[in-house]
Amino acid sequence: MHKIYQHFQFRFNQSFRIFNFNPKVSLPVILVFGALMIVKFPQTVFYPLLYFSMVLVFHINRKDIPFLKKTFISNWRLIIFLESAFIYMLFLMANINYKIEKFGLLAFVAIFSLCFLQPQSKPFPILQWTFISNDLFEWKSYMRKNTWMFIITYIIVIASAYHQASLILCGIFLLDYLSHVYENNENKEMLEVYFKKINFKDKIYKNVVFFNALLSPTYIGFLIFNFNESLYLLYYIFFMNCYFLLILTRKYKLYHHHEKTNYFSIAVFIEYFAYSITIIPALIMIRLNTKEAQQNISKYVGN
Repeated sequence: MHKIYQHFQFRFNQSFRIFNFNPKVSLPVILVFGALMIVKFPQTVFYPLLYFSMVLVFHINRKDIPFLKKTFISNWRLIIFLESAFIYMLFLMANINYKIEKFGLLAFVAIFSLCFLQPQSKPFPILQWTFISNDLFEWKSYMRKNTWMFIITYIIVIASAYHQASLILCGIFLLDYLSHVYENNENKEMLEVYFKKINFKDKIYKNVVFFNALLSPTYIGFLIFNFNESLYLLYYIFFMNCYFLLILTRKYKLYHHHEKTNYFSIAVFIEYFAYSITIIPALIMIRLNTKEAQQNISKYVGN
C-alpha cells in the first residue's frame, strides 16, 4: 500500500512539473478542461462517452506498462485501473451540467477492461496524404509526421461547432497545432525552386484556401446548430485567419537557410494571439510581415 501511495504522489508531482515546464501542454489542457465544464450536451449520456474516449486515448498512448509490471508485479493492473478511473472521475465530477446516472457508473466497468488491453507496441500506420498538392508541402509534411494526432484534433475541431463556447475555446486550442505547421524551414534549394514557380502572394492564397477548406465543416456545422449566433462564427473566421497569416508570413520574414526552424515560442504565441483578438493590429502586422518576407525571399530567388 505504501508503494502505491508513493506512486500516486509521484504522478501528482509529475503532472505539475509538466504543466510548469511545458506551457504548450498545460494551456491546451486547461482550455479543454474549461470547455468540458461549460458546454451543455443535449443528453447526459454524451458526457460519459466523451470522457471514456479520452481515458481510452490516454491508455492507448501510455508507454509505462513494462515499468508498472516490474515495479508492482501482481498489482500493476490495479494501478492502471486507478489511474484511468481517476482521470474519468475528474472530468465527470467537474462538469457542472452532469448528473450522476447509471451509464456513467457502468463506464467504470469498461475502464476496468482497459487493464487487459495492452497498448500497441508497433506504431500506427502513417497516411501519405498524396491527394494534397505539393504546393502545400508544409501541411503535407506535418500531416505525415502527425497523422493520427491530426485526425483526432480535426474531429474535435469539427465537433466544436456544437456550441459557441466550444468553438472559441477549441479554436484557441487549435492555434498551438497550427503554429507548428510552419515552424520548420526548408533548405534554400527547395525554397529557390518553389518561389521561382509561384510568388509569395500565390502561396498565401493557396494556403488560406486550404486552411478554410479544412475548417468549412466547422463553419457549416456552427451555422446549423447556432444560426442565430452567427456573429460568433464571423469573429472566429477573422480570428483564425489572422493568426494563420501571422504565422505563415513570420516564417518567411525570419527565414534563413542556416536555421532549421524559426523558433516559435510561447511569447510569440501570446503576441500573435493578442494581435488576432483585436484584428486590426493583426492586419497591420500581416502587411508588414508580407513585405519583409518578399524582400527576404528575393535574396534567394533573385526576383
